[in-house]
Amino acid sequence: MFTGLIEEIGIIENIIKGSNFASIVIRAEKVLDGLKLGDSIATNGVCLTVTDFNKNSFTVDIMPESMDRSNLKDIVRGSEVNLERAMKSGDRFGGHIVSGHIDGKGKLILIRKDGNAHWLEIEAPDEIMRYIVFKGSVTLDGTSLTVAKVNEKNFSVSIIPLTGEETTLLRKNIGDEINIECDLIGKYIEKLINIDLSDKKEKRGIDSAFLKENGFI
Repeated sequence: MFTGLIEEIGIIENIIKGSNFASIVIRAEKVLDGLKLGDSIATNGVCLTVTDFNKNSFTVDIMPESMDRSNLKDIVRGSEVNLERAMKSGDRFGGHIVSGHIDGKGKLILIRKDGNAHWLEIEAPDEIMRYIVFKGSVTLDGTSLTVAKVNEKNFSVSIIPLTGEETTLLRKNIGDEINIECDLIGKYIEKLINIDLSDKKEKRGIDSAFLKENGFI
């Protein structure tokens, strides 16, 4: 489990690519402290397993599912990636619950400065937008953020200066893809009450009858 608080920006040092998989070497500093084989490191929000390491870098494998679903398929030597080690038991929980299993990708469509902060607007497909909630949590390239605006096809977050300095988010260009992990809570609620939100034929609000049928009252 991760918190979405990025520890450092790593640099892609080497890539060995197959047809739909890859092994990458990432140069880093902070995340190497106490590192062991088999440890998990979220790389742009994707949970990856350390297969080798030395005093300057570590190696991870990217399987086909992760390549297909994330922006890691587009990295090259010299690319920057956000890094976070798995949370230790007893650590402070400063972000939100992040699994490292991203839901898909969005596209950066706007960057706008606002005082000491920056607005980022992300366009995302329906299967992601269904879980995006105003003032809820979302993870962008591994970074825990609060949703500040929501429209039908896109949403916005505000980036404070510290987050801008310690992550890659403000180094991106318009049109770049961003890995998105939606808050787990909404997905669990949907599963537990067995509502198919993709069925547009029946639109029913939450009322006392609904709550009674589903065992809440």
